[in-house]
Amino acid sequence: MAIFNALTRLLVILVLWLMLPILVENVVYRHINNGLLEKKQKFIQHLDRNEIDDFIENEDDSTETYSQFSTLHSEFLVLSKSSVKKANQKKAVFTNEYRIIEGEENEYRILQYHFTYDNQGYQLEIGSSLGEVKDLTFIIRFFIIIVFVVILLITFLADTFYIEYLLKPFYKIIDTKIRRVNEPEAFDHTPIKARSRDFRELDFVLNQMMDRIAELFKKEKQFISNVSHELLTPIALLKNKFENLLQNDSLDDNAFDKIAGSLRTLDMLKKIINNLLLISRIENNQYEANEEVNFHEIVTDLQEDLQDRIDDREIQFLNKMEHDFSFTGNKTLIHILIYNLVTNAIKYNKPNGSIIVTDGFVEERYFISIADSGIGMNASQIEKIFSRFARISSDQEGQGLGLAIADSIASFHHIEIKVSSAPDEGTTFVLLFPEIIKHN
Repeated sequence: MAIFNALTRLLVILVLWLMLPILVENVVYRHINNGLLEKKQKFIQHLDRNEIDDFIENEDDSTETYSQFSTLHSEFLVLSKSSVKKANQKKAVFTNEYRIIEGEENEYRILQYHFTYDNQGYQLEIGSSLGEVKDLTFIIRFFIIIVFVVILLITFLADTFYIEYLLKPFYKIIDTKIRRVNEPEAFDHTPIKARSRDFRELDFVLNQMMDRIAELFKKEKQFISNVSHELLTPIALLKNKFENLLQNDSLDDNAFDKIAGSLRTLDMLKKIINNLLLISRIENNQYEANEEVNFHEIVTDLQEDLQDRIDDREIQFLNKMEHDFSFTGNKTLIHILIYNLVTNAIKYNKPNGSIIVTDGFVEERYFISIADSGIGMNASQIEKIFSRFARISSDQEGQGLGLAIADSIASFHHIEIKVSSAPDEGTTFVLLFPEIIKHN
């Protein structure tokens, strides 16, 4: 709005600036014309034969004229004989003409007046220099443009501050309400103080909308909880029945393999449900984040827990963490986050490969880097790795939920995950933490 108002004023200023010479000339010409008429009137009123004889000594020569001009050539007066026919017109005519006086050419505003005296026609010309008018017009235009520019800047700043003042309730609505759409339970229903009825109405509608969203979130949590319970219960019953069937000695090898495969499928289904339930609980903020988490301790424990899998793949695990850094969050979720990244590095690594865990500070922000020498990914694969049920390769085991869970946990703790990878060169995951809480 401020820019639009400024552009509108600028357009008006340009129009006025272009019209200014015409306006100035009209005013100045009117003033000069009135001055010339006054001088003509005084000259005619005091005119007598003696003066005419003094002006024009030889009456037989109709071409002889009398001229009088000021020292600076700003004004001149010319009296010359003319025909009686022209003198009978008795009409003052104004023109702009260039005249040469004493070798100097200037532009003048000239009054031409014909009159008769003792049956003799005369032409009177009174001129006033326009040089000063041109200078005056330039000075006025220069002064006006400066004034207009100053006015434009002042009004633009005034509009900007005034609009900021008017929109302050709007910005407050954005900061305190719209940005909390993903956190309906923490939504602030306090009415915004605003003089504008429009902003009060907007605030009221947002409160109503967030009430509906909060209700939907509540129903979604209840639905997920109910579905999880209802699904896990029959899975547990089926698993018990299949396990009991496996105790039957009458089963042949074919039936035994089928039942064992069904048990594996049930275990996978149970794991998927638990993972989806974990993601839902994280995204619905159902976990507390008030525990002190030591990352060096977590990585050390993970190395011990996963040592068998690391040895089976003949992978070299190097823990090069140098900082004893602590972070306030949910210890269990942070453990799952790093666990999923490390197991992902093991799963997609090459035989006799390596996993290197390092840490440090970038612009006073703590980071943990988990780099592997695995199969790597291309750009299109990197874009999809945090999607649910996404897999890098179709021949790999798993449900494709590990990195989706890691991404949800990172978002819950306001941790930024950066990924860099290249095919056959390995992948590096970097956890960049929001701020330093404690640094030992």
